Amino acid sequence: MVVGDVTTGTELLVIGGGPGGYVAAIRGAQLGLDVTLVERDAYGGTCLNHGCIPSKAVISAADVAHDARHGEEMGVFAEPAVDMAGLTEWKDGVVTRLTRGVESLCESAGVELVEGTAEFVDDETVRVAHGGEGQGSESIAFEHAVVATGSRPMEVPGFAFDGERILSSKDALALDTVPEKLVVVGAGYIGMELSTVFAKLGAEVTVVEMLDDVLPGYEDDVAAVVRERATDLGVDFNFGEAAHDWEETDEGIRVQTTDEDDEITEYNADRCLVAVGREPVTETLNLDALDLQPDENGVLATDDECRTAVESVFAVGDVAGEPMLAHKAMAEGNVAAEVAAGEPAAFDHQAIPAAVFTDPEIGTVGMTEAEAEAAGFETVVGQMPLRASGRALTVDEREGFVRVVADADEEFLLGAQIVGPEASELIAELGLGIEMGARLEDVVGTIHTHPTLSEAVHEAAAAARGEAIHTR
Repeated sequence: MVVGDVTTGTELLVIGGGPGGYVAAIRGAQLGLDVTLVERDAYGGTCLNHGCIPSKAVISAADVAHDARHGEEMGVFAEPAVDMAGLTEWKDGVVTRLTRGVESLCESAGVELVEGTAEFVDDETVRVAHGGEGQGSESIAFEHAVVATGSRPMEVPGFAFDGERILSSKDALALDTVPEKLVVVGAGYIGMELSTVFAKLGAEVTVVEMLDDVLPGYEDDVAAVVRERATDLGVDFNFGEAAHDWEETDEGIRVQTTDEDDEITEYNADRCLVAVGREPVTETLNLDALDLQPDENGVLATDDECRTAVESVFAVGDVAGEPMLAHKAMAEGNVAAEVAAGEPAAFDHQAIPAAVFTDPEIGTVGMTEAEAEAAGFETVVGQMPLRASGRALTVDEREGFVRVVADADEEFLLGAQIVGPEASELIAELGLGIEMGARLEDVVGTIHTHPTLSEAVHEAAAAARGEAIHTR
């Protein structure tokens, strides 16, 4: 029996249950709105199901195996065996617990959850097609809608994802065996994180990248620390090469690349991971019904209230453009819900932190020295090398640094770059400092616990003032 179309109404309709969407839904409900959240796949979106959480779980497991194998300098000797199927099962358990938690949080807040694919009929109505034969559809009238449909991995021409030979990041995180040989196309943050993981798990990893270094968008000295560590782990880098074609062989696959002179290089592997970026998902929304079109990158333009060009429609998260970060999506989700509820709110791009979970980690926030100078600031910079940190040495981490950038006149914090262990955690202090308008003296005047990695933040700020004690 086919269930017929029915019509319901809601004050705030959220399309997509990822970090931006579920936060918008819960915040809207907290503010007294009647909220409906439509999700077609799994609550938590890419972040919880196929991205942030599963990748960090696998990274943690790989670190355990690697650290156990390389503890000889500390007097620890071990040779762990990695059960990739067991690792994946553990990772899936973490994911399941968190995704169920998101669903429970939404229900507890009073959010109406609807499973299906939503498309706009006009600027006041969507139609939701429910999955499964005979499940029918329903129409939902709304006062405000939040588009939070996220993004997906980009494909390279000729390298369509098949989940067997040509892998997306999602596929790579679901493997039950470690490839003996893995070719990774792309040396951005996803490519570098997963290259490091599989090298630690025992794979022979080859990275091909069109550009001339890893981690485009990061400063050279930041990228260099990560590249050198990956090289030490056995990752082989080949820059200035673009993925051209591939074919199956008796032993696996052969990947072909070309350089600027059209010279072809071939790499034999078991599998190929393509990690060249992500693109927004909008094609299911029927945006023509709103006379709303994404830009050439598939992004929906928004203002500082997260509104699109259509007054009643907001966009948050990856679909609203760079940076494609879960915490940025969450912040935008809060803003969109608050604006929809009539609250004064605006999204501030000034202090969005970013983290790369390579070995070592990278954490950045605010402006680099070059960006600050381009913006018209006269800058002062302080840096603390981790080789001078007692705590870094006790965890056997000598490479990396903490750098702070400040205005030379007033000493206001403008930005920071950290490369080293726990950089993703350490950057929060400096993000808070920028958000609060802190000066270097505020960081220097804050007593930091000894011995900790956070002392490097203190020392970098002191160095910017010419007051460093532990570095020259």
